[in-house]
Amino acid sequence: MNWTLGNNLYLILLLLLPLLGIIMIAYIKWKNQRKKIFAEARFQEELFEKNSGFTKVLPVLYLLATLFLVLAIVDLLSGSEEVKSKQKMNNVIFLLDVSNSMNAQDVAPNRLDEAKNIIINTMEKMKNDKVGIVVFAGDASSIMPLTTDFTAVETYLGGVETNIVKTQGTDFLKAMQTVADKFRNIPKGARQAVLLSDGEDNESNEKPAAKLASKEGISVITVGIGSEEGAPIPEYVFGQLMGYKTDRAGQTVISKRETLALKNMANQTNGTYVDGNNLENATTQIIDGLRKSAASSETMVKSNNAIHYYQYFLAASILLFLIIFLANPKRDFNI
Repeated sequence: MNWTLGNNLYLILLLLLPLLGIIMIAYIKWKNQRKKIFAEARFQEELFEKNSGFTKVLPVLYLLATLFLVLAIVDLLSGSEEVKSKQKMNNVIFLLDVSNSMNAQDVAPNRLDEAKNIIINTMEKMKNDKVGIVVFAGDASSIMPLTTDFTAVETYLGGVETNIVKTQGTDFLKAMQTVADKFRNIPKGARQAVLLSDGEDNESNEKPAAKLASKEGISVITVGIGSEEGAPIPEYVFGQLMGYKTDRAGQTVISKRETLALKNMANQTNGTYVDGNNLENATTQIIDGLRKSAASSETMVKSNNAIHYYQYFLAASILLFLIIFLANPKRDFNI
């Protein structure tokens, strides 16, 4: 039973008790005044029946009986109660690299699709968590705020391509600045990011990015996608393959996974590095990493299965009224 006045307005019924006490006192005074009007004090003993000792406790019994009746009503009408529930939850922003190098096909079907599949598989194993999506290349943008609607996240994720960010390149610092901004209302220690990338940072900003994440209390799990040998970067026009990216000398550019940069970022932010080339293993390692750094959150949960005690209060009230009825045949206060 919830006894908090703020959560149980029915307790206002307890105001009936002082009201009932005032009525009783007023009744007793009125009756004594009527006696005085009817006869002088020296004749009242002969004219009026002497009160029994029981009548002196009668008002107290009435008040107690009413109190228990009010408590029974309050408990019966309180159909739910608030229960504190402490559970571990994650606030996770998936930081997805959408630079052109993520089109490389050294991981089937390509690095970007592998990254998106890892995110989807990871969400399928998450519970009581909030997730968001930030995409980045030479710039960064949030495409999904923190939410528990995983279906909506998956829908938005399906439309992500490398051309979603106009400024190409790879800038981890801008990506982390966007993540920090999205976490501004989340307490430090409850901020987690999963960075999915091939690790190629054209701006060489992985160290400042890691420093910012550490300062903002963001634990970063880095997921490296792509092979050490590398692969050429396809170039598409209206969805059609037009060839592969070349350098100024006309040589085909080979994009390789930069594992060291990703490992360093994970180590500096109390995170872990995950090899993203195996979908199932990567998903399992990400979930394990998230659980290790999950923050405990205390929430108030409304339960409709509140424990009721009204039957005991009601029984006590009925018993007191029965005593009053049986021990007071005249049904008055006779005080």
